Formats: sequence, C-alpha cells, structure tokens
Amino acid sequence: MKFNKMQGAGNDFILFDGIKNSYNDYSKMAKVLCDRRYGIGGDGIMIAEPSQIADIKMVYYNSDGSMGEMCGNGIRCFSKFVYEEKLVDKKELKIETGDGIKIAYLNIENEKVIDVTIFMGNAKLNPKEIPVAIEKEVILNEKIKVLNKELLFSAVLVGVPHAVIICEDLEKIEANNFGEEIEKMSIFPNKINVNFIEVIDRSNIRIKTWERGAGRTLACGTGSCSSVFIANLLGLVEKKVNVETEGGILKIQLKANDEIFMTGMAETTFKGEIIWE
Repeated sequence: MKFNKMQGAGNDFILFDGIKNSYNDYSKMAKVLCDRRYGIGGDGIMIAEPSQIADIKMVYYNSDGSMGEMCGNGIRCFSKFVYEEKLVDKKELKIETGDGIKIAYLNIENEKVIDVTIFMGNAKLNPKEIPVAIEKEVILNEKIKVLNKELLFSAVLVGVPHAVIICEDLEKIEANNFGEEIEKMSIFPNKINVNFIEVIDRSNIRIKTWERGAGRTLACGTGSCSSVFIANLLGLVEKKVNVETEGGILKIQLKANDEIFMTGMAETTFKGEIIWE
C-alpha cells in the first residue's frame, strides 16, 4: 500500500490514492498508521476519492480514528498531492469535503506546488450550528471555568467547531491541560477544537491549538482562520493577518462578506509503501 507523508506548517498527514486503489476501514487505518511509535506517524490520514460534484473528494480521518469534516492544513497537502501525483491536472481545484466544496488555488513552479491558497468559505456563529449548548445568539467572550481558572472563549464554525481564547501571554498558558479539558466539556455536544491566541499587533497573532481527535498539534488551518475571524470581529486585528503557529506561518485574509482565504506551504516529507492486512 503506497502512501505519501506530508506536512503543512508542521501539521502532518498520511495520504493515499483511493482512485486507483480501494481501502477498507479508514478509522482503523488512521489509528494504526498515525501512531508515532508503531506506525508511520501523523495527525491524520487523507484519501483521494472520485467526486460527483467536484474535481476530487477529500476523505479525512483524525489520528484517533474519528472522521473529520475538514482540515485546513490537510487540504493544502491534499491539493499538492493530487496535482503532483497527476490525479487532477488543474491549478484551480474544486475539492469535495465533509464541509462542502472548497476551492484550492495552486502556486506552481516547475510542476511543483510551492504554496496553496484555499477559499475556506464563511464562518458560522450560530451556536446551534457549531454546536454549543448555550442559549445565546452568538458566543463571544463567554465565561467558562476550567481547572479552577476562569477563561473567556468565543465559538465559531469554520469547517469544524472552534473555541478561541485570547491570552495576554501565550507562554503562560498550559495549552495541553486546558485544551484537553475544554474539548470534552458538556456544552460542546460534538467536542471542539481549542485555540489559544496572543495578539502581537493588528497584523500578527501567535497561536497554540488543541485539536479535537488529534490532541496538541503544531498548527491548525481552520483554527487559524477561526482565530483571525474572531479577533477581527472583536476589533483586535485587521482583515489580513499573519498567524504564527508552532510549525510555521499561515496567511489569513478576510475578503468581501468575510469570505475567508488561507495561504500556506505544503511539503512532501517522504513516500513509502506498507503491508496492510
């Protein structure tokens, strides 16, 4: 079974061609292959499949075996994968995801994808869509108590549900401990991704992310988009922001009607073949 190992801002994935090959039990594949000691290692797996409504379909599973609707860093890697493996011969791709069709714009030099811009769609603030079990029209700077500490969080849906917590000093936040607790709180029926951000200035933020189904990761594309959207909504940043993740820089831009665009690199770290029984 051939695979490509890829990363986008340190968020790493295992990718498979599901057009030429067929696989069973993606959930088991994700849990086994993403193990960093006994498998290949990764934050998730992606499988390229045919689509009836777009150029290609992206199937995504988290490292814990749960299916994900979307992955921002993952979809950039996926775009590079399907182009360079010649599954799609377009520089502008329509990709079917669990969160609808996303558009990828490929920056190509010498037949290699240098970086990718993704049109992520629009953020959703309705608590019922996110979902958050709080009876309010929007969730902005809502108080929660976690590990005997009171925090303010905002909630938004950008492909997947996100909580955004603004910190004065990111280094003083125990992202792993707080993230793990917040992800599973009862007010989040489908669990939630947790982003801790520090605003550097109106064009730059820093971020640490705890991902639902994957734990602490070096970067999260949808989380970066969510964080810029919320920070802009609160009047803290402009509409064009550099996000410093622990794995690299992502460029997020809010355009007309708050349409969200994300630009970042994608890299193939190695290719291989495994025996799968």
